[in-house]
Parts: sequence; C-alpha cells; structure tokens
Amino acid sequence: MATTNAAGQEAVLRADNLVAGYLPGVNILNGCSIEAYPGELIGIIGPNGAGKSTLLKALFGLVKVREGSVTLKGQDITGLKANKLVQMGVGFVPQNNNVFPSLTIEENLQMGIFQQPKLLNERLDKIFEIFPVLADRRGQRAGSLSGGERQSVAMARALMMDPSVLLLDEPSAGLSPVRQDETFIRTRRINKAGVSVIMVEQNARRCLQICDRGYVLDQGKDAYTGTGRELADDPKVIELYLGTLAKDVSGAKK
Repeated sequence: MATTNAAGQEAVLRADNLVAGYLPGVNILNGCSIEAYPGELIGIIGPNGAGKSTLLKALFGLVKVREGSVTLKGQDITGLKANKLVQMGVGFVPQNNNVFPSLTIEENLQMGIFQQPKLLNERLDKIFEIFPVLADRRGQRAGSLSGGERQSVAMARALMMDPSVLLLDEPSAGLSPVRQDETFIRTRRINKAGVSVIMVEQNARRCLQICDRGYVLDQGKDAYTGTGRELADDPKVIELYLGTLAKDVSGAKK
C-alpha cells in the first residue's frame, strides 16, 4: 500500500511490522517498521543486538521475512532476491567483506554494473565525480587499500546501478575518527546527489547529526523515531542510548 508524507511524496522504501530472524522460531525483528522518502537520509541506531543489521538484510532479501512487508515505491518486494532488488533500484553495502580484494578498483566497479555493461563508462564518469580519488587510483588492487578506501569502493560499486535507495551497514565501523568523518561527509554527498539513504550506524551521535530522520531500534522494534535533532535532544534517548558524551554535546538536561 502506497503511503505519502506531508509533501505528498510516496515512500521510496517502506517496511511494515517486520518479523524476521536467522534460526527457526527465533526472531530478531519483532514488528519493526520504517519508511524513507525521496531525498531523505535515514539513520538507524540502537544497542548491540537490537536488530539493526538484520533489518537491512531483511530489506535486501538476505534474511527471510516471516511476517510483515517491504515495499519499494508502493510495489511489494518482500522476499525478493538481492540481484532482483539491485535491478529495481536498491543498493546495499555490507559492513564486512564488501570489496573483491584481488580485483582493481575499476574491476570492482565493473562488478557493480555487470547486469547493464553498456552503461559502464557513463556510470564510471558519474561515480568518479563523487569519488575523485578512485579515478586517480582505478588500477590499484582493492586488497591494498585502507579500511576507509575500501569503504569508498564498496559505496561506489553499490551506486553503479544508480539506485533510488542505498542501504549502508555501519559504514564507519573500524575506521579512525578522521576516516569516520570522511565517510559521513561522503554519505551526505551521495544523499545530496539524489539517493535516499538508510544507514545503520554505531556512532549514534554523529549519525543523528547528519540524518534527516532517525529510528532507535530496541529488541527488534522501533522504540523511538523523529528528526535527527529531536532524537539527539531527547532526554530518554540520551539516557538510554547515547550516553554521557552525547549528553554533553547536545546540551540536553536530565
């Protein structure tokens, strides 16, 4: 069922009451619902084990959805295979093992558009506008890159099919503070280029600073939702999920 926001826009991606898990009878998601509208950057935060990464995998057809539905621009895509979702405009960047280390940067990008090889050069030109450093090093093997550079390659490869929505699973994990900032800036740049982004992120405070709206997941459900600023300033969210550092930064009071 299609839904619209206050501006009359239809949700690009919507999940309704998702129940999902890896093992029979054991649910990680317990009725989770989110939605992303055109041009939005959505942040998903929460404690370890809340189901954040499982949610992205359920959206991308990598975890079986037992109840609920996922729709893309009003079309039911629940349970479709990942390759089909890529064709339909959904990109996904996993947290780990997200590049082909033995291939060059350019070969990794070619893998991202193998379903439409005739568009390779056109898409490369656009990707190199967003990631100019990759253009300069296109012949370098991905296995020799730093963690932050690999993350750039993974993002760029997911963008080769020109998705309408990009799913990012903890893009700053394991990176230095400087590289984390670069990743957040790059994510915002991708979003500003017209791609809706749903980002799971361990750095909750920084995530809420750049996202348009956020969801706090807890025990497989969306416990809180609001704009990034609203969540960052919410005393309950600060106390339960953001910690002392976020409290000091946001200036919120008990």
